[in-house]
Amino acid sequence: MSRTFRPRTAVRVRAGAVALALCASTALAAPVAAQAAPVPGAGSGAGCLDPSLQLSVEESRLAARLPDAADPTVPAEKTYARTVIEGGGFGGYTAALTAALCRTRTPDAATALVERKGEALWDAAVRRAQSDGHVRGDLPASDDRPLYWTRVEAMSVLRQWAPRGGLTDAERADLMETFDKAARGMFDIDLPPGDDVLRVIVSGFDVYTLDGGTTSSAPGTVGNNIRHGNPSGATALSLDGTTYRTDDGTLAHVEAYTLPVSYPEFERGYLEDTVGPFMEPGPRQVDASITVSQAGGSQFNLEQWNARYHGTFAGNDRGLPCPAVGGVPQLAIDNPGCNIQVVDRWGGGDGLTDPPQWTSASLPIAEMIAADTGADVPRPPGDTWPDPSVAFGVVWNTSYTQFPDCASPVRQTFNSPPSVTYPPATPPVPPADGSCSYSGGGGNYLSNESAYRNTLLRDRAGLDIPAGHIHTPDMQHFETSFGVSDGTFDAWRTSIAAQSRNLIHAILDTTD
Repeated sequence: MSRTFRPRTAVRVRAGAVALALCASTALAAPVAAQAAPVPGAGSGAGCLDPSLQLSVEESRLAARLPDAADPTVPAEKTYARTVIEGGGFGGYTAALTAALCRTRTPDAATALVERKGEALWDAAVRRAQSDGHVRGDLPASDDRPLYWTRVEAMSVLRQWAPRGGLTDAERADLMETFDKAARGMFDIDLPPGDDVLRVIVSGFDVYTLDGGTTSSAPGTVGNNIRHGNPSGATALSLDGTTYRTDDGTLAHVEAYTLPVSYPEFERGYLEDTVGPFMEPGPRQVDASITVSQAGGSQFNLEQWNARYHGTFAGNDRGLPCPAVGGVPQLAIDNPGCNIQVVDRWGGGDGLTDPPQWTSASLPIAEMIAADTGADVPRPPGDTWPDPSVAFGVVWNTSYTQFPDCASPVRQTFNSPPSVTYPPATPPVPPADGSCSYSGGGGNYLSNESAYRNTLLRDRAGLDIPAGHIHTPDMQHFETSFGVSDGTFDAWRTSIAAQSRNLIHAILDTTD
């Protein structure tokens, strides 16, 4: 499939605004690494970098090593990140970026450079994921992790770039955000105009829960959670720029991007800047907007209600806006950081009920379940879904938890566990008028946040389109304790991504 760079359509924020947003979210800012370190993949031409500049928490994981898979009593020869980056065929990317950056003399030129380089990285990752033949590196084409770790490694170069004359905080913030968005496919979305085509946007997520896991006695090594991937990210890469012919013969065009697993970028409007322009009136207005993330078990959950409350679980930056205090959840009425906030350029809000405490999906639930999307998907080893004729089940998840009194921490949970029968014998109970949210069906982490922000955009735009969240099964199944990849892990990712695509296509088959 031929692919070219596309016109930038996502909203760009000037440098000063980014810096102000970063300063305004100090409470959510990522803690920095305990000590500075040079970038492992920067290469010998990294003379314009200052290793004394501290890396972020995510970037500090670049130095982590697993125990050796063959002999867990000793560390692996290479860092985990470099193993995955090289395994994805991106081993020279950071060094090339660094060399080009060192030749750059102005922040404006650097911003233009990193936008091009970020778009090129995204494009290469998409090409790799959609390849039917040989790919560079020894990791499978479907593996989403090389993109994540290459992007993080490149971000560490930008954090340590020390040009002559220096950089202001605003200039560095704009530089890093420009690259980050470009390398996530956020500038890559190009939906075709016309009444004879369906336009759909799908989001995926980065890897997450990278700390902890099984360890060994090997000195200086980390737990094996760092191996995690995310099937929603793999799904996004496999869908971006593809077309699909619906049951009635209509051509559908799919664009995709990935989201970070940390709160500050959401607060700065990453999702709205990407999707929002396509919910506004015009010839390229989107016909469906779907968010996807990973959950657990061997089933897909189609989430009905999304909660505004967020922040009880740390992101990849180890930051969280709303931790429980003494085991008791904080209330948004006392701590506005517990409520999802929308930037002013996308409508903002002025209190506890603006934006609203709840949003709801508008997915064709019955048709998605009836489509039997797992029938042609291989079951991976260890799959526990009770029906052996499909890979994974598909369930309408109507559960949620609310504070019936917004001034009291007493919670009520409804419609849990979800019924595996559709339609359920008893209609689900919706959130009560005047209640405050604690968690939607997808919890109160960033999965739920992506669903909330996406469906809020739909509501504020006044659109009647399919919009909602798909939670995939958990794909973290390995045959070995410390192998970077293996057949079982690959099988789970491949099967989850395949059925995820089928579910997206089932939505399009019912979209006018």
